[in-house]
Amino acid sequence: MAKRIDISGLSAYYGNHKAIDDISMTVEPRSVTAFIGPSGCGKSTFLRTLNRMHEVTPGGRVEGKVLLDDENLYAKDVDPVAVRRTVGMVFQRPNPFPTMSIFDNVAAGLRLNGSYKKSRLTEVVEKSLRGANLWNEVKDRLNKPGSGLSGGQQQRLCIARAIAVEPQVLLMDEPCSALDPISTLAIEDLIGELKERFTIVIVTHNMQQAARVSDRTAFFNLAAIGQPGKLIEIDDTERIFSNPSVQATEDYISGRFG
Repeated sequence: MAKRIDISGLSAYYGNHKAIDDISMTVEPRSVTAFIGPSGCGKSTFLRTLNRMHEVTPGGRVEGKVLLDDENLYAKDVDPVAVRRTVGMVFQRPNPFPTMSIFDNVAAGLRLNGSYKKSRLTEVVEKSLRGANLWNEVKDRLNKPGSGLSGGQQQRLCIARAIAVEPQVLLMDEPCSALDPISTLAIEDLIGELKERFTIVIVTHNMQQAARVSDRTAFFNLAAIGQPGKLIEIDDTERIFSNPSVQATEDYISGRFG
């Protein structure tokens, strides 16, 4: 199986502050990889380096490589906007465009990326909403504002918007942290379906969620307050939660800290 994402020697900075240090790991295609660890250990920063969202923050920069199917996403001739089309992102809080209809929310990225005939646009919007398990709930109100949906529906709308442009990778930064348990379960079920088409990387503070949805789990931690975050261990999820190789991983999973 070809490597989908290959990260080597990656460090990320905000100005002179090093947020994460020397991370190397591989993310396999059509799998779910979960990042766990205490707050402030660099999980979300690392996630954002995978589609160059980290650079949006003033002073944000990286050292090291992120290869997507052997293409270095940080090569000088690579357009960051093109990277973000290939590596989509779903944020912690649902962020539908408030003035746009449900239909236009899903179609927004498609319209930015090129001209589509109305019939083709309609087809892709329906496919994306079906892919996000939202079509049956919204098919009769596509012209209503996306902001009128419930929180869980809004997050699935954002997932539909992300997958409409057919990314190769889907990043999710704590996508369920603002949702109720029923909506969380719906998103988790959806992640299981989406991994048949996409490579998924998710940051979560919910270890039970990591155990439920992911194939592999990476544990991040800080050596000390003020020190950069480091990758402590990555392995098959079942092994991480049953027999981790590093004592700090076991301590975190068992609730001794974090």
